[in-house]
Amino acid sequence: MRLALAQIDPVVGDLEGNRALILERITEARTAGADLVVLPELAVTGYPPEDLLLRPGFVHAARASVEQIAAGTRDIVALVGVPLSDGELYNACAICSGGEITGWAKKWHLPNYGVFDEKRYFASGAELAVVEVAATKVGITICEDMWVPGPPTTDLAAAGAGLVVNLSASPYHVGRAQEREGIFTARARESGVRVALCNTVGGQDELVFDGHSLLVESDGTVLARAPGFEETLLLVDLEHPESALLAPLADDVDEMREALVLGLRDYVGKNGFSDVGVGVSGGIDSAVTAALAVEALGAERVHCVSMPSRYSSEGTRGDARRLAENLACDFHELPIEPVVEVFGGVLAEPFAGREPDLAEENLQARIRGTLLMALSNKFGWLLVATGNKSELSVGYATLYGDMAGGFALLKDVFKTDVFRLARHLNEHAGRELVPQSTIDRAPSAELRDNQLDADSLPPYPELDQVLEAYVEDDKSLDELLAEGFDPDVVARAVALIDRAEYKRRQAPPGVRLRPKAFGRDRRTPITNRWRG
Repeated sequence: MRLALAQIDPVVGDLEGNRALILERITEARTAGADLVVLPELAVTGYPPEDLLLRPGFVHAARASVEQIAAGTRDIVALVGVPLSDGELYNACAICSGGEITGWAKKWHLPNYGVFDEKRYFASGAELAVVEVAATKVGITICEDMWVPGPPTTDLAAAGAGLVVNLSASPYHVGRAQEREGIFTARARESGVRVALCNTVGGQDELVFDGHSLLVESDGTVLARAPGFEETLLLVDLEHPESALLAPLADDVDEMREALVLGLRDYVGKNGFSDVGVGVSGGIDSAVTAALAVEALGAERVHCVSMPSRYSSEGTRGDARRLAENLACDFHELPIEPVVEVFGGVLAEPFAGREPDLAEENLQARIRGTLLMALSNKFGWLLVATGNKSELSVGYATLYGDMAGGFALLKDVFKTDVFRLARHLNEHAGRELVPQSTIDRAPSAELRDNQLDADSLPPYPELDQVLEAYVEDDKSLDELLAEGFDPDVVARAVALIDRAEYKRRQAPPGVRLRPKAFGRDRRTPITNRWRG
């Protein structure tokens, strides 16, 4: 049997476009001599369709679409992910051959953690689904079914399946490809049969799907692997799997770069934008954001805007311009001091008798946000916010200021990883994209004289370790202290994290890179007095 795993990038709700993409891959697989082509989980609708599944018209339209897909399956068997209304609603796979739907497989195990809410929409299946292709019995599972030891995978093997395939929409986080591969290796060994994964690829709101479709031998050996973060038709001759593609896995920082680039590119393209705007300060966050945007979209579609104040140093002003030159981007410099003076005059009476403080600092950030949004409105740019996860965690960001934007690219990237990405971007390009002086300079918001981030926050290497333990691992205060973290750093960080939840609720969406990103992964009450 010749197997084709169609790793595609569908768009949620675009039934017509997804159908055309699926039919194109089926035709490609047939032309390549494949007997079986596997598409990802809910490929017809895109994943996750969320509350579109509560609309009967959407579910009926998805059924009509998969029937049209089935009509194009002469001389090949296609397994296509689609919702099925059959008394209840199921996350299902349509078995298509001979120009029609010949059977169905229903997902057994419904994930209901992290970003997943499948029990809100679907009922669980309970029947084994096997289809015979080229004298091989093929068992069918859907995503979480393969994550759980035992049935249905072991039951399918016991029923005589020589291959168990898995239609998946498994989102990315750092280390996920290796983790996922380990799970499929375990299932292959446990069931004693070959297992194959067809995973979706692409960005959908905050999620990025990394692909990395694969075929695993019954002893756990990986026989074939699709590349990450790109559409691919992975072809495998099961008699001679050694001839199949075995793409390498990237290291974590390169995967982060690829995920961020794909997430931004798809968010921009799938939502009908052409160009993006980035406020560049001469600092490392905005430099990395702009460099990633250029890789995702091309220099001609990225517009860099510098907005220096009287506190901006010649070094940062020069680096902002140098960055745009290195990236070959459109560049605008809009000094904000005249606007700051006007605002100061308007506020002079109510502020009389009070010393300058955070209000004046944040006013500068909000003026910048206003200017950037004006440019966004005038030219149709998507404004990409530049804040990172460390700052967002502790509230070191200004509402309606540097948090303004339609997408926050670095929202799930710790500050220490921003530095790693900056160095990697330069190495990957083989030249200086992010100015070395930007990488070397101590981080500063430059909202007052001689300001440094270290004046308000613990050092980022220490802070990020506490953030990872408290935010992502849910460690308690006692556990953090028992593990030897600095008590002062822990106390400051945890107080700031809990206090800043109201800000995070108002932040734009951004690429999810970690197992527990802010948003649906971590749902903490704003009004909350628990400290522990």
